[in-house]
Amino acid sequence: MSDLAIGLGTFGDVPEDDSGALVSHAEAIRQVVTEATLADELGVDSISLGEHHRPDYSISTPETVLAGIAARTSRIRLGSGVTVLSSDDPVRVFQRFATLDAISSGRAEVILGRGSFTESFPLFGYDLVDYEVLFEEKLELFVQLLDEKPVTWSGTVRAALEHADVYPKTDSGRLTTWVGVGGSPQSIIRTARHGLPLMLAIIGGPPARFTPLIELYHRATDRLGTTAWPVGMHSPGFIADTDDEAKQLHYPRYKVLHDRIGALRGWPPLRREDYAAELEHGSMYVGSPETVARKIARSVRTLGVGRFDMIYTSGSQPTSARLRSVELYGSKVIPMVHDILAETT
Repeated sequence: MSDLAIGLGTFGDVPEDDSGALVSHAEAIRQVVTEATLADELGVDSISLGEHHRPDYSISTPETVLAGIAARTSRIRLGSGVTVLSSDDPVRVFQRFATLDAISSGRAEVILGRGSFTESFPLFGYDLVDYEVLFEEKLELFVQLLDEKPVTWSGTVRAALEHADVYPKTDSGRLTTWVGVGGSPQSIIRTARHGLPLMLAIIGGPPARFTPLIELYHRATDRLGTTAWPVGMHSPGFIADTDDEAKQLHYPRYKVLHDRIGALRGWPPLRREDYAAELEHGSMYVGSPETVARKIARSVRTLGVGRFDMIYTSGSQPTSARLRSVELYGSKVIPMVHDILAETT
C-alpha cells in the first residue's frame, strides 16, 4: 500500500475559541483555510470540504473556500466531500471546479453525491419527491461534461443542451471526479456504470461490513467493461497527544452534534458506552497518534482501499485543538500508517 493516499476532510463545523465561545461562520471558514495550509506544509495528500446549508456548519460553497486554500498551498489536492449535485446545476459545478483546477495548477477534484442532509433541496427550489431522478439525470450530464467536448443532452430536471461547449477547459483534459456513496448497492452499480472512482462514507460500525460493497463495485465494473479505480473511504476522527485527551476533547462536543442530528432522524441519544464501543470496533479514529495510526492501517488492510480521509471535525472542538489534531495527523499519523502497512506487505 505504498501508493495509499491519506487525506483530511471537514464539514466546516463551527468551532469554539479557547474561551469556549463559538466563533462566527466567517472565522470558522478562515480557520479551515489555516488548517488546510498547515496540512499542506506537513505533506497531507488531500483536503476535502463538505457542502452544508445549516447553522452548525460554515461551508456552503466548498470550491470557493478551496480557491482560497489554493492560493496559500502548493501541493495538497483540493476537493469537495461532497458536492450535492442533486440540488445544483451540473454545468455550473463543472465550471466552478474547472476554474479551481486552473487556479491550483491541476489539484482540484470533486466528489459528487446526494448528501446526507436535505436543506439544499427546498433552499434551491427542488422537491424531495424527485430525489432519485435529480441525481441520476444530473450525474449522467456531468459525466458527459467530463469529456470536455460539445454536449447534447436532454432530461426532465433541467433545460436540454444542443451541441453546447462548456468552459473553461482543464489543462489535463479531465477533471478528477469521484462519487460519494453511503452504502446503497444501487449507488455502487451506478458509479461503476459511469466508470468513476468510488468514495465510501463509513461513519459508523465495523469497516469490514463495507467489504461486500467494494466487491460489488469490482464485479460491476468488470461486467460493464468500465475501470475499477482504487476505492476511497472517509470516516470521522480526532487526534490529541494522548488517548484520554482526545476523548475528553471529542466526546462531549460530538455528542451534542450527534444528538442534535439524531433528534431529526430518530436516533437515540449517544451514550458513553456506545461511543467507547465505536472507538474500539467501529469506524471512528479518536486517540493518540499511535492509536489512530494502528486503526487506520487496520481498516485500510481490511478493505484494501487506496485512499483514506479522516474527517477531523465532528462538533465544536476548539480551534487550537483542531490545529493540533491536523499537526499530529500530518507529522506522526501518516508516516506511522505507511510504516505499519509496509511491515505487513
